[in-house]
Amino acid sequence: MGELSTITFQVAEKDRVYTGVELRPHFLLSEMGLRGSGIGVFVGPCQVKTEHLVDWEDRLAHDRIEARQMIHFIGEFFGMSLNEGVLTQRFFMASLMDVMNELFESQSRPERLNRTGDDLWFGRDESTRRKLSVSIVTATPVSVLMHVGINIDPAGAPVPAIGIAELGLKPEQVISRLKERFSKEWTDMKWACTKVRPMV
Repeated sequence: MGELSTITFQVAEKDRVYTGVELRPHFLLSEMGLRGSGIGVFVGPCQVKTEHLVDWEDRLAHDRIEARQMIHFIGEFFGMSLNEGVLTQRFFMASLMDVMNELFESQSRPERLNRTGDDLWFGRDESTRRKLSVSIVTATPVSVLMHVGINIDPAGAPVPAIGIAELGLKPEQVISRLKERFSKEWTDMKWACTKVRPMV
């Protein structure tokens, strides 16, 4: 399969803060040298003030996003509708949940994550469960943008939260496994769109 069937992941060598302003067109090109559709990955604190939130529900509630350390995934997808972007976001989160649960299973550990929409949670009891992730998708005049943040250390979070450090996982484990899993699924999806006989 050709180049159009692949998705590029670019992992930054240095940590950086995510403030929300990074979710903009061509951030991946200008800051990480990533051309075309792809996903940039970096580690660093999360400090998103209310005025930089993309989600209007959260802005109207005067929310904020904060964590001492996160894995940040910023995706930019060209030639995609907002609806397709939201579906891609949900699939990305489902892939991430599968990867982390498989890591727990490989270590013979009982922990499991569960997903509600675009959020990942630790614990099934709604009164005691803690949030592992944040995620948003939005559209620009030229592309669809996605941000997914996975807590490493959730200190400062405005909601009950947990990080992968407490769960005994390392950022490089999660990034490597997710990159492999999502890239394969993306390629498979693109192939599925091109291999079928048209019905006329």
